[in-house]
Order: sequence, then C-alpha cells, then structure tokens
Amino acid sequence: MKKSTKCALLAATAVVSLASAGQAVAQDGDSQTASSGSSENVIVVTATKSGQSLEDTAAAISVIDASAVGAGGIENAGDLAAAIPNVSVGDQFGVNRTFIRGIGLTSIDLGADGAVAFLQNGAINSRPAAQLSGFYDIAQIEVLRGPQGTTYGRGATGGVINIVTARPTSYFEGYARATYGNYDAITLEGAVGGPIVGDALAFRVAGKYESRDGYGANLVTGNPVDDRDAYALRGSLRANVTPDLELLVVADHFREDDYNYAFHYFGPTVAPEAALPGPLLGGETINDYYANLGQRVDNRNVYSNEDAINDRKGTSVQAIATLDKGSFTLTSTTAYRKFQRFNRNDLDVTNVNAFGQNNYTEDSESFSQELTFTADLGSVSLLGGAMYFEEELFGEVRVPTVNLARYFNIVLGTNLPPDLFDGGNYLQRGTVDTKAAGVYLEGTVDITPSLSFTAGARYNWEKRSGTGRFTFDAQGIDIPTDKSGDWDAITPKFVLEYETPGGTLLYGKVTKGFKSGVVNIGSLNAVIDPEDVWSYELGLRGETADGTFGYSAAAFYYDYTNLQVGFVNENSIVETINAASARNYGLEVEATIRPAPNTTFRLFGTYLNAEYTDFCNGYYAAGDTTRRQFPVCADNPALSDLSGNRLANAPEFTVALFADHTIDMGGNGAIDLSADLNFQDEVFFTEFNNDDARQEAFAMANASVTYRSPGDTWSVSVWGKNIFDKYALANTIITAPLYGFVSVGSLRPPRTYGVTVGFDF
Repeated sequence: MKKSTKCALLAATAVVSLASAGQAVAQDGDSQTASSGSSENVIVVTATKSGQSLEDTAAAISVIDASAVGAGGIENAGDLAAAIPNVSVGDQFGVNRTFIRGIGLTSIDLGADGAVAFLQNGAINSRPAAQLSGFYDIAQIEVLRGPQGTTYGRGATGGVINIVTARPTSYFEGYARATYGNYDAITLEGAVGGPIVGDALAFRVAGKYESRDGYGANLVTGNPVDDRDAYALRGSLRANVTPDLELLVVADHFREDDYNYAFHYFGPTVAPEAALPGPLLGGETINDYYANLGQRVDNRNVYSNEDAINDRKGTSVQAIATLDKGSFTLTSTTAYRKFQRFNRNDLDVTNVNAFGQNNYTEDSESFSQELTFTADLGSVSLLGGAMYFEEELFGEVRVPTVNLARYFNIVLGTNLPPDLFDGGNYLQRGTVDTKAAGVYLEGTVDITPSLSFTAGARYNWEKRSGTGRFTFDAQGIDIPTDKSGDWDAITPKFVLEYETPGGTLLYGKVTKGFKSGVVNIGSLNAVIDPEDVWSYELGLRGETADGTFGYSAAAFYYDYTNLQVGFVNENSIVETINAASARNYGLEVEATIRPAPNTTFRLFGTYLNAEYTDFCNGYYAAGDTTRRQFPVCADNPALSDLSGNRLANAPEFTVALFADHTIDMGGNGAIDLSADLNFQDEVFFTEFNNDDARQEAFAMANASVTYRSPGDTWSVSVWGKNIFDKYALANTIITAPLYGFVSVGSLRPPRTYGVTVGFDF
C-alpha cells in the first residue's frame, strides 16, 4: 500500500473514545502512530503488536488513550461498556463476561473460555477471571469489534481487547495520582521511568493500590459485600540492542483479597420463596429480612451465612523483540502467565446452611510464543505469522451437602438420618491441558492508488486433554471424567478497500472466526464442539479536511453455527451445549464534532438484532401455566424450541453522547469539563428471555471538572460516575433446581464520586 494512502487510512482508523471523567483527548492518526513507532518504518502490522494493521484499516476499532484511564474514568473492563459501541461487560462469580455485538462468554462451567480475546501487549490473557484485575499505567486500550479469525485465531469470534502498557522512555518522567471518594475509597497510582544507559537502556516502574468499603453488607455476618482491597505492580525494561532491534520486557503482579463478586439474590422464579431450601430449613432470605422490618429490599446487601470470599493473584512476564528493517519487520512476543483464585458464595442465599456453600478454586499456568512479520514489496504488502500456546488449568467446584438429608425428609417425606449427606459434596475437580498452534498469511495488493484488495487465511489447531472426577454423593455418583478432543479449522479473510478523493475509506469484508471446542473440568459433559462464524461487514470512516467532523459507520451480518451455551440442567449439574445456530446483524454509527478548538462532542448509536435460529434446550418453567411457554422441539418434545429468542447480553439499541470542553485561562492554567450519557436498551441474561433474568432499559451519566496548572505539572479533578445512582444488573443466572431456580447475579456499581490529585514530572 502506498505510504500516503496507508497513513490516511491509519488516521481514519483511530476512533478515540472520550471517557466520562478521564479527560480523554482525541488522537489523530499521527499521534496514534507515534505511540508505536515512526510511521515511516511501519508497513503492515497487527493492531495488538504495533497499533497499525490492514485489519485495523478495514474494521470497527476504538482506541482509548492514556488520559481516559484512571480513577473517575476507565478503571476496569466493566467501564469499557460505556465508552465503546456494542460492548457489554458483566461479571459472574468473579469471571469477566465481555460481549461484543452479542457474542461473549455464556458458559459458567470450569474451563470455559470467552469469545472475546483479551490481550496485554499482544499476548493472550486466557483466564476470564484474571481479566478483572483493573487498569493502570496504560498507554492505550484497543477494542476491535467483530471476528478476528486470521490474525488472532482462537477465541476471537466476538472481537479483541488489547491493553497496551506504558513503555519506558529515554528521558526521565513519572506521575503520581491520589484519589479519595465515597465508600471510603482510596486509590494510589504512580509510575517513574527513564534512561539507564543513554538511549540504549530504559526502565519504568508502576504500581496501583485500591481500598474501598463495600457497596453493600452481609446482614448476617456484618462483613462488607463488593468491597475492594487490591494492589498491582509492573516493571518494564526497553533495550535498543542495535539501531533496528528493540527488546521490551514487561513483568507484573497483582493481588486482591476482599469480599468482592458476591451472589446477590433477585428473587424466586418458578418455586415460591417459602418452598426454597433455606426457608424450609428455618432460614430467611433478604426479602424476609426487609419484610420483617417493613422496609424496601436493598439488593446491594446480602443475607447469608456465608461471606463472599475473594482471594486472587496473578503474575506475568512478557518479552517482545522487534526487528525493524523499514520494508521488513519481524516481531517475537513471548509470554508466561500464572493465575490463582479462590471464591466462595452462597447458593441457597439465606442465613442457614442449606447445602449452599459454593467453593471455587482455579489455578492456571500458560505460555505463548508468536512470531509476526510484515513486508512491503511495493504494490504488494504481506503480513504473516505463527503462534503456539499452552496452558495447564486446575479447577475445583466444591459444594458441601450439609443439611441435604433434612431437606429431602421435608420435601420427599423420607426418613433419612438428618446428617446423612453432611460429609458429602457436589464436587467437580480436575485438570485440562490445552495446546494450540496457528499459522497465517495475508497479502494486500494495491490495484490502484485508491483501491486495494486483501486476501488471507489462518490454519488453527487445538487439543485439550482433561482428567478429573465428578462426585455427587447424594445421587451416588463418583465417576472419572477423563476426555480429550482436538480440532482444526481454516479461517479466511477477504477485504476490499477504497479511498475516495475526499479521504473517506469504504470497505467490504468477509471473514470467518473460530472458537475451539471445550473440555470442561470434572464435568459429565461430552466434549463440546467448536463454534464458528461467517462475518460480512460493510463500513466507512473519514474526516473533513479541517478536522472538525469525523464519522464512521459499519453494517454487519453474522452466521453462527454450534454456538456454545452454558446452563444448569434438570439434575442440578452445570452443562454446556452447542446451540445449533444463531444470526446477528446490526449497524454502528459514530461521529466526532469539534465546533471550536477547545470543544469536542462524540456520539454513537448502535442497532443489534441477535437471535437463535435453531436452538432446543430444557426449560426450567416447562409446563408451568403461569409462566411463558415455548413450542416443543419436533425431534424431542421434552425440550423447548427457543428459535427467535435474543442472545444474552445483546441490547437492541444503545446510544451515547460525550462532551468535553477546555477553558484556557492562559498563564493561570486550564479547566476541563467532561460529561457523558449512555443509554442501553433492555438485555436478557439467559436464552429464555424471561423477566427474572433481564435488565430493563436504562441510562447512566458521568461527569468531571479538572483544573490543570500551567505546564500541566499538577491537577485536581472532581468526578462522579453513575451520578443519578441508577440501579442496574450486570448479570444474572437461574440456579439449579436443587435451589429452586432462584435468580442470582451481580450489580453495576452505584453512584461513586471523589477527588483526584495528580502530579506529573
């Protein structure tokens, strides 16, 4: 691709999200390119390796810059939903559930993978629970929407989120931020770095500490609910080994030990509350607690004999070597990651031990190696690479069946010894070893200076081997669950790009995405087949010559087969199956308006129609005449036909407006005013589309006022998030029949506000 055309396309690609209180500033193509190196030397690279690629120029991508990340702005994965079109983020039991265009993590079983690839500096962070550690000292966050089957391969059917950490510089610099907010929240963050040996060797050290009271309380134990006590550290070294060879090493560690990620009880579904295990054994729910007080229920609290214990830590080391010969680049990315966590919650959601203590243990180690090359051959550009990934994952779900015999005596009329099952368990335990490899190549031909065509393909191979046991003492089950599976797939890509004389980029794109099969740990599940998707997308983006108006739009259509869906079956056992097919189509429109040099407005609107086209599944309310019913499936009348139901976490409409204005006071500094309003249509959290797992349409607003001193050496910011204190669900599930199919899940944060003082040097 010709240099002028390439730079114009890169400039058009950098769509920057303005965060509410993060004082985000618009990046043009030059500043975006500068963050990764000189545009004179970069021909074609993937977005997660250098911030530029053919994939970027013909795809829907948003980039959040460093000024938007921090207290009052983009603090964690959950905050991305408000800033990026067609992104929905929630958590369940401390697991990240990110959806892009309605595609994400739906399984709740051990060993499940997301459909959105989560990366740090281009290296995969495979464990969804490890993706909730929070952001700090970030250069930028890149979000690619849509399947990325060629350059990213496995697990990127929904899209890619890449966290780019700040790099060491050849000059001494640093910053410090201190925040105090409601809920007695304290956040301390800082970084320092500079040269060790001239331009040859530089370092950077960064860290973050967070402490916050709970958004609620456990009304039985008195301990907090959804609090945070965490810290993180990162060290980086950059060496210019030769004029054209750079080595970057990044090591980080995080730890969290608190009462976060609680199960909140949102009420019964098909079984009346009095018939749930806890009340039958003499306990009370949070609804009973508040009814006795004559007060309205506050679901930010829990009423449980078990605290929501959360203890997790992770360590990673990356080495990125880049050889840049101008017309040829070669990048090696090596990464090692270790992650451990223990979570406990209460499945029976009452103040008695009704066989509800749910203990979840996860311990993983992973290694990845990727080589990527680019070559500029004049009118032809090449991008290719190869990768290898391996992971060993140990997991355990242990639910002691205390008081289960007493419960059976009550509901079944048996006469079992009351403590018969007290020493038993519902237990999933085992290890899954994963090995994956891929190789890809794509080429771009400049047909004319304004018209180019890209074709490429990737070969994917993956193998998973699981060993373990499933034990359910109350049902007399204790069996091995050893199984393995391997899969391969070819994922092609075809792109046609045209740049109009006015600088607008038009593109059409056809790609295939691949998400490997699954072997769940200690599960009775058969090996789960891969899911794949064909994606068809048309898009445009551009900017007026004076830079006052930028615009982009994308229309897409997905054809999914074997979509992986997780649920709790009729035997109270977690199960994942392949939904036969689904289709998604939609439209995304974005605009950036700069009516004055110090004023920027950004808005986006999305439409998404995401439905199952062929899906039969067991239904927890089947036969209940007071509940919604579905047609039975022709080949199995015991199953319900869910064709036409919406996919989970797929709002039909979203609209967001961002505004940023700077008051320049000359020698007295400047004041930044920022605000945003984000509207999300209703979403369902399960495939049944019932009100007991639904969040109605809502809007959230954020705002900030920041004073910056002359020279930007220090600043003071007053900010608020969810300033109207909107109550909204982040995710829900319908629990096992053994617990009465109750609705439990997590909540979006309440109104938070605070003051941040910052120093830059």
